[in-house]
Amino acid sequence: MKRAAAAALALAAVAAFAAAPFVLGEYRTTLLLPVFGYGVALLGFNLLFGYGGLLSFGHALFVAIGAYAAAVTTGVWRIESFEVALLAATGAGLAVALPVGALCARYTRIFFGMLTLAFGMLFHSFLFKFYDLTGGDQGMRVRRPTLLGLEFEALDKTGFLIGPFYWYCLALAALLALLMWRVVRSPFGLALRAQRDNPRKAEYLGVEVHRTRFLAFLVAAVFGAIGGAMLAVPVGLADPELAFWTHSGTLVFMTVLGGFAHFTGPLVGALVYVLLQDSLVAMTPYWRFLLGAVLALIVLACPQGLMGLPALIRARIVTARRGQVAPRPAPAE
Repeated sequence: MKRAAAAALALAAVAAFAAAPFVLGEYRTTLLLPVFGYGVALLGFNLLFGYGGLLSFGHALFVAIGAYAAAVTTGVWRIESFEVALLAATGAGLAVALPVGALCARYTRIFFGMLTLAFGMLFHSFLFKFYDLTGGDQGMRVRRPTLLGLEFEALDKTGFLIGPFYWYCLALAALLALLMWRVVRSPFGLALRAQRDNPRKAEYLGVEVHRTRFLAFLVAAVFGAIGGAMLAVPVGLADPELAFWTHSGTLVFMTVLGGFAHFTGPLVGALVYVLLQDSLVAMTPYWRFLLGAVLALIVLACPQGLMGLPALIRARIVTARRGQVAPRPAPAE
């Protein structure tokens, strides 16, 4: 019954996003494009954080790798196929994640977080300093790609983004979300949660803890790189700030905002963060202050994130009803 309800909600969400271009204007539709990219990246991040108990402060490293892979593929190699760019992002993400993950998977808690932060800052310095290779602070241009071999020459940039590219990203995000759903519900996902809750007991039960963490790191890196490639196309630029530690903090905040204990929590967090940021930017030049205040209030009022809000409301209603019930009088002696 729960699976049927979850499937129905997922289909309803996909249908709502599919109808968005016909309901929203061009500008509002373009706002949903980073939601797809961040959503894919956060699915991988939450595999580490929510299911594995490993908080990474450098996950933006792989988002930047995906963006630069798309830039190299379309801008340097002149291969305009977005499928090739996605494959390049996947390969580059895996190539970096293999040595980094092999080291980081040996540690947990703050040690894991600091190691990932260190590698993220090293990569940011590389992107910023090696101007001849990466374009330095100016970044690298990401050219308009083809989708499934189609160029869509009759469409301008906006028409391309809110049309074919929007549908492509929606389908890709939905397929990757379904894939991640299968991963977290597989024996591997069960082993990952077991080592999160009690690593020593998981080892006694036959779980290879380090290997499980390492594989989760690889999967998270691939999802982060694919999300980075999806983010780079609408902007048309791969920027070194994508790898900066504040961007990693944004990924963490989106996940906590939506609720890392829920599979769809990071997706909801990405949607709310992007839309809220856009609204505040249009209202005031002090939008960063207001954004931080609003998001802090949301997190403080609902520690389980927005996806935990219904359960919190139900619990408070039950508590209020119990408080209204008059206590029974003590029996007479």
